[in-house]
Amino acid sequence: RGVSHAERLADLGLALPPVPAPAAAYVPAVRHGDLVIVSGQLPLRDGTLLATGLVGSDVTQDDAAELAGVCALNALAAAASVAGGLDAIAAVLRVGVFVASAAGFTAQHLVANGASQLLSDVLGPWAVHARAAVGVARLPLDAPVEVEAMLTVVPGA
Repeated sequence: RGVSHAERLADLGLALPPVPAPAAAYVPAVRHGDLVIVSGQLPLRDGTLLATGLVGSDVTQDDAAELAGVCALNALAAAASVAGGLDAIAAVLRVGVFVASAAGFTAQHLVANGASQLLSDVLGPWAVHARAAVGVARLPLDAPVEVEAMLTVVPGA
């Protein structure tokens, strides 16, 4: 592989955050064989929601894309917690990005790029994924963006 995922993360000046506690009756991530499914992750840092409201009115598109990157980092932390560490992640298969959208906001795909970019920065070529970017009326806790993911684990990890 060359450079490990953990080394790439450190080179970016980032670290995996503690896995945020679920806000309801679910787990942050579940592993079944070599498949990891990550529940929707909000833009939380140190237990604090970084922004609230609708993208396109309360939150700018650029800020929302940055927040999507925070969600993706939280998703990686959740995945790593059940995969055996960040370097046990083999690939990202699919990412779902939900954007709490103001009336008329249609750039959900550009907000989702924030999550895709973070994954690419950390995982390199193993981050190529299918994706859905969906505009919604509201998200839990009034978060502007939420990211879920499906990944695979290195066989035997």
